[in-house]
Amino acid sequence: MAYFWYGFFLVILYGVIVLYYYSRGRHRKVEAPKYKMLDDEE
Repeated sequence: MAYFWYGFFLVILYGVIVLYYYSRGRHRKVEAPKYKMLDDEE
């Protein structure tokens, strides 16, 4: 039973990491033009 819980925890942890990186990458694409504009002003 311990192996089941260990595997279950790893699957959840992996899913959270994938969702975190996916949402961060998508957010970065949206924010990129804004950062370019800020860099041009300096």
